[in-house]
Amino acid sequence: MKKFIKYSLYGIIYLIIIYFLAIMFIVTAKADIVSPNSGIEPYQVVKIQLRGLMNNDDPSADYGIKQTWEFAHPSNKKYTGPLPKFIKMIKGEGYKMLLNHIDNEIVEVFKSNSQYGFAVTILGKDKNYYKFQWIVEKYLQEGPLKDCWLTTSVSNPISLGSSI
Repeated sequence: MKKFIKYSLYGIIYLIIIYFLAIMFIVTAKADIVSPNSGIEPYQVVKIQLRGLMNNDDPSADYGIKQTWEFAHPSNKKYTGPLPKFIKMIKGEGYKMLLNHIDNEIVEVFKSNSQYGFAVTILGKDKNYYKFQWIVEKYLQEGPLKDCWLTTSVSNPISLGSSI
């Protein structure tokens, strides 16, 4: 009987350790910022950015904005400034409706070999719809971003009115 209890106790401890390791893996995997690579298609770039913005502070503060910044084209980063300035811009009046929005829709409106345009409609947490033009361009210069699709511009929002 003592042997049975001893092995049962080890089994329970083993399962608890596996459970905690699995939870740690899930949390760690969720926290990783997705980096650009040539296998990520233009639509996916926009989807990754919107998913981050939709859950901006999950798993950490401004995670979604940082994820969006990761896929910003270098020419866009020159315009928007360094990450702290970009965070301030997204939290400002012009783009704050993107943060923690309720839903989004992405529609391809044009494409070429090196550029895609999307009409993005979001339902903000204020229950209003907003439309953006999202431009994604293939980075053609040598380096780690070569052949990656990156966001070159996002228009100012156009308010489409209330969802109610």
